[in-house]
Amino acid sequence: MVAWRREKFVAFGGPSGGDGGRGGSVILVADENLNTLMDLRYQKHIRAPKGKGGENSRKQGRSGEDRVVRVPVGTQVFDRDTDAQIGDLVEHEQRLVVAQGGEGGRGNARFVTSTNRAPEHAQPGTAGEARNLRLELKLLADVGIIGYPSVGKSTLISAISNAQPRIASYPFTTLVPNLGVVEWRDGVRLVVADIPGLIEGASEGHGLGHQFLRHIERCRLLVHMIEVPPPFDYGDGVDWTDRSPLDDFARLNRELELWDPELARREQIVVLNKADLPHVQEEAEALREHFEGEGQTFLTLSAARRLGLQELLDELGRRVVAFREEQARARAEAREAHQPLLDDDDPELTRAVERGDGASGQGRNPG
Repeated sequence: MVAWRREKFVAFGGPSGGDGGRGGSVILVADENLNTLMDLRYQKHIRAPKGKGGENSRKQGRSGEDRVVRVPVGTQVFDRDTDAQIGDLVEHEQRLVVAQGGEGGRGNARFVTSTNRAPEHAQPGTAGEARNLRLELKLLADVGIIGYPSVGKSTLISAISNAQPRIASYPFTTLVPNLGVVEWRDGVRLVVADIPGLIEGASEGHGLGHQFLRHIERCRLLVHMIEVPPPFDYGDGVDWTDRSPLDDFARLNRELELWDPELARREQIVVLNKADLPHVQEEAEALREHFEGEGQTFLTLSAARRLGLQELLDELGRRVVAFREEQARARAEAREAHQPLLDDDDPELTRAVERGDGASGQGRNPG
C-alpha cells in the first residue's frame, strides 16, 4: 500500500504503507486413513486464498491460509502438462507443496532511503503458482494377491484379514482393489491387497488389467493363486476347457513382465486354492513337484473352509519381517556411511551435514 502518516503534532510523518500478506499454498498431505482419491473426482479446481493488502501505519496484510488436501498414502503427483513426477507420498502425514502461494507486495514504507524520503510507489505481490496436476494412487501393501478371476482371492483376503470384499460365483466380482490388515505373531501386522481383474492380455488393457497392474508395483511379496479347473461345466458362463493351473501361472507372469520386467522377478508364493475338492487333490502333488522343482514355494489351502491358512500366514509373516529387518539395516548403514563427515574438524561442514543442505553432497528432499 502507498500511504502517508498524517497525525497532529507529527511533523514530516512520511510514508507508512504496509506490506501485503503472502498467498496461501496448496499442500497435499498423505493420510493412512484414506483408501481412494474419490473425494477429488469431482473437485476439479483447488484454490488457496489470496493474501490481504497492506494498510496504513505500516500494518502488514494477513497472509492467506494454506489449502491442505488429504490424500491416501501411495499417491503419486504428476504435472499433467509435462508428465513430470512432482512427488510421491509414501508415509503418513508426509507433506508436498504442489502450488506455492505468491509473495506479498511491499508498501512504500519499505523504499525509504537517505535520498528518497517520500517514495510514492509500492511493489505489487507476485502471483501464486497455477498447475494442472494428475494424481495416481498405487496401493502400498506388504503382500499382493494375484490370480485369474474366480480363483478365490477375495475369499482368501476375507479369511485372513478384516477386509470385507464382495464375493460371488461369477468372474470380475471385485472391481476395486481390497486392502486388509492381517494380525500375525507378536503384534506384527501385514497389509494385504487383493488385486482384481488380471487375465491374459491385461498389460494391453484386457479385463481390468490397466487399472490395477500399477498397484502390484509396490507389493513386496506376491501370492499367486492358482486353481485346477473343474472337469464339468459350472454353468457360470466361463469356458474352463482351455485352462490349466500351469498355463494360468505362465500367462499371468507374462503379463507382469510385459507391464514391468521387475514385477516378473518379484518374490512369489504359489498357492493352490480349493484343495478340499477331489479333482484338486488329484493334481496337487504333481503341481507341488513342478513348482518346487522350479524353486518356488508351493502351498495348498481352502480359503472357503479355512484350511491351510496358518501355514500361509506364517510364511508371509516370516518373509515380510525379514524384508523389514533388511530395510532397517540398510537405513542404519546409510546413516553410518555419513558419520565420518560429522567427525570432520571443519565445524561449518558438520553443521551443513546436520542441516542436510548442499555441503553434505546429499541436498534436501523436497518430498
